[in-house]
Amino acid sequence: MAIPMHEHIVKSYDDEQKRLLDETLRMGEMAAAQLEAALDVVQRRDDKAAERIIANDVAIDALEQEISHDVMKLALRGPMARDLREILAAVRIASDIERIGDYAANVAKRSRTLNQSPALPHIAGLHALGMLAVAQVRDVMAAYRDSDVELAQRVRARDAEIDVAYTGLFRELLTYMMEDARAITPCTHLLFMAKNVERIGDHATNIAENIWFLVKGELALPPREKRDESSTL
Repeated sequence: MAIPMHEHIVKSYDDEQKRLLDETLRMGEMAAAQLEAALDVVQRRDDKAAERIIANDVAIDALEQEISHDVMKLALRGPMARDLREILAAVRIASDIERIGDYAANVAKRSRTLNQSPALPHIAGLHALGMLAVAQVRDVMAAYRDSDVELAQRVRARDAEIDVAYTGLFRELLTYMMEDARAITPCTHLLFMAKNVERIGDHATNIAENIWFLVKGELALPPREKRDESSTL
């Protein structure tokens, strides 16, 4: 018995939506792995590995373009309200992931300059901060995969932990620079790297908020605690 044409259309649309979700999840894991690798090369002081990470950022950019193309195809199919939210969320989430990949590549770029100075003890603090961000990215992508609003909200709330860790590292680096002028240049690079990681946490939070939009629509989000106090130091 022949399958009605409208069932073919619905199946095709569902397949394209699944492809879009799979691409976005793959992009998220690539960005998380990129950050993890960048943190590793900072600790190992490995210039060649840093160059590979920087080059790999092109793959994340290319995947964002592919997602944008797939989003346009879906948008032209005349989606319903929930479908339209999925399309808008995918565009926003892909953009946030692309920025996460950029920040991870920036950490790797600065590591090459940092390697020209003696190793600093604060690299361990950067690594700890970075692993908080890696966990945020992986958890928020799991929330997106499962449309899990509660997990997304926990990720959003945990951004305060990254703020606290970043502020603590910022304070330590400032103190170290005041005590030893020779440390100013490498510490400045570490400050920029730490800020990149803190911004990755913000982008994970943006993804969590888009999951809320995807599932809940226009319902207002509950307030979120921010604890980045570096601007007051």
